[in-house]
Formats: sequence, C-alpha cells, structure tokens
Amino acid sequence: MSEVLEDGDIYFLYRPRVGEEHVASLSEVQRLLVVLHPWRGRRRLRLLVVGRKRLPEIDEHDRFWAFVDAVVSRPEELYDALRPHLYETKTRGERFQPPARPTAEGAYCIARHDDHTHLAYQLELPGRPGPPQHELEIEPEASYIVTVKNPQAPSPPGVGLPGPGKAKLPADLQERFHGRRFAPLDPSRFLDHGGVELVLIGAAHDASAELGIDLDAEVERAARHTIFEDLRIGRAEQPANPLLTGQWQ
Repeated sequence: MSEVLEDGDIYFLYRPRVGEEHVASLSEVQRLLVVLHPWRGRRRLRLLVVGRKRLPEIDEHDRFWAFVDAVVSRPEELYDALRPHLYETKTRGERFQPPARPTAEGAYCIARHDDHTHLAYQLELPGRPGPPQHELEIEPEASYIVTVKNPQAPSPPGVGLPGPGKAKLPADLQERFHGRRFAPLDPSRFLDHGGVELVLIGAAHDASAELGIDLDAEVERAARHTIFEDLRIGRAEQPANPLLTGQWQ
C-alpha cells in the first residue's frame, strides 16, 4: 500500500512549433506541458515542462528530465506562459508562436511507495485517446517514479537548467538531500519552487493496482470547472480537438 502525499487535477497541454498553426504530428510540437492543481492546502498551480516533448514510455522505463517552470495562485496567472506570441527575428522577420493547446485532463496523486515516490494519474478527457495522446505518450492511466534533483549538485554538460534558472530551496527542503544528488518527491511542496528539476521514470500502466490507490474515485472528485476556461485557451482561441475528440488539429 502507498501513502498519498497530494492529489488534485492534472492538465496536459502542448505548444506547437513556431509557425505551425495546424499540428498533425509530434514533429510539429515544441513542448509538452503539465499543470498540477492540488485540491488541499494552499490553492496553487504548478506548470511543468517535460523533456523530449512526451512522457516517458512505461514499458521501456524511460527516464526523462522535467522542471517546474512556474508556480502561481490563480489560473489567470498562467495565461502569459501559455498565450500566443508574435515577435521579430533578424533573419526571418515576424514569427508567430501559437498558444498552448489542451490535450488531456484528469486526476493525479503523488504517493510515497516503499523508499520512493510516484506521480500517478488517470484521465477524464478525452473519453477515447487518439493520435495526440498516443504520440505524446499520455496513457489513460499511468504511474511514474519521480525524484528531485539537488539544485546544489552539478549537472552533466548540456543537461539541466543554467545557473540563474536553478531552484533556491528553503533550508528544510535542501536538507532532505543529505548531500545526495537526488531525493524522493517528499514532501510534494518541492514543486512549489520554480526551477526545481525532476526525473520521471516510466513505472506502470495500472497505477491503481501498483500503488493500491483508487484512481477512479480520484477522477470522480476532480473539479468539474476546468482551468482551460479560465485560461481562455482551447475552445475560445482554437479548436480543442485533442482534448474533446482525441484528434490533432
């Protein structure tokens, strides 16, 4: 059995590549984004960026890097990170960055399991996953072992955030590393600090069975009011095909 440290709503989005208004495959995706919205305690939202533009494959036990890009108290505060951008370049003139697009939502939990921690989720939407979810490796249900990188430990060349982007943790969280390079995501408030770096490892398709947690009940508790409406993305700015029908736009 596992101990649930945190639970809440989870949202998956992707950012199309610059100039790609109509996305038809993973090659036209720039970033995979994940928003975690806890139910208990101080209400906040964490925006995570996942490396390699997709989640780790479960069967291959992939290990992917991710980091906390922003922590805010209201959905509207995420809008600037997800909205469209228009900017000038010296060589190609004016360039358009489309807004982030919703592709899935559901419920998640962070659980302590033996000597490590898991991030597990189950989707509510789309009802039938399609090409976007398959290519982004967003399973209907999944579990990932998750660890936190010590921001004071060196990173291999070309890996991790540069110095100014690294997290500055309070003393009680920094002590959790005991001088090691990694620590379990325990407590989950590690995620309340921008620049925190994570490693996600594919663990199990059936997260409920692996962790002894009823994710069906978690989904039933999920908020009916989606943050996508507050963010004014999705239906208001572009077709939300990935979220509602499981099809690329």
